[in-house]
Amino acid sequence: MASVFDKVAQYARSPKGQQALKQVSEKAQRMAKDPRTKARIDDARRRFSGGRGTGSGGGTTPTA
Repeated sequence: MASVFDKVAQYARSPKGQQALKQVSEKAQRMAKDPRTKARIDDARRRFSGGRGTGSGGGTTPTA
């Protein structure tokens, strides 16, 4: 019995799978270049990190 991974790999090697992968790759590249997508990613990153910004300042430093 083929595992799920084997089935996915077999589909990815098929002509239909190759076409699907090409379409997904092209769409991902278009989305990566979209300024709105970049803004949403930055917003999610800020919310996920607790609103701490880009990491400059605000950190704790050890005292002697």
